[in-house]
Amino acid sequence: MKTIRPLLLCLALSALPAAAAAQTDTDFKLGENFAAVKTFSFGTSVPGDQTRGSTTYDSPLIMERTNAAVAAALESRGLRRDDRNPDIYVTARRSFKKETVVYPDYAWGVGYPYSWGWSYGYAWSAYAYEIVVGTLTVDLNDAATGNLIWRGTTEKRVHQTSSPEHRTRRINKEVTKVFEDFPWRDASHDD
Repeated sequence: MKTIRPLLLCLALSALPAAAAAQTDTDFKLGENFAAVKTFSFGTSVPGDQTRGSTTYDSPLIMERTNAAVAAALESRGLRRDDRNPDIYVTARRSFKKETVVYPDYAWGVGYPYSWGWSYGYAWSAYAYEIVVGTLTVDLNDAATGNLIWRGTTEKRVHQTSSPEHRTRRINKEVTKVFEDFPWRDASHDD
């Protein structure tokens, strides 16, 4: 039994980094007539919502790619962009935070797998490092009232050394994930 507990502890700790996978959530205003929404335009982002200069993901280039991916997601659901008289305003913004991740270091010794090997041959150690986690928030506000009618968020680790092409693919995946539970039907299903 002494050998199983440390093994289970190591397995549990090794699963912790998987918890850093993308987390997505959406919410919408109950009773809203989403069928009446036909057009959209982009609103301006709130200036205090982004941490400028901390990653390559908080640049205007990334926001440009994000807005293009959001526009494509909305257009694929039958909405069209109308900057003069939109039904909704779309606001996409990013925020960032640093988190510390601890990984167990497996140092197997002479005694493994025998029961006396855990105390003699297994050296427990761990290493930690900081990661940057980015949150993408997409808000849809009623153009007439300014009220929030839909919000989608996703949170995922930011790879600061990615190529621009990889960042674009990553942004497209993020936006696709955010709009998975979107209340409008896909335009290809319209009669």
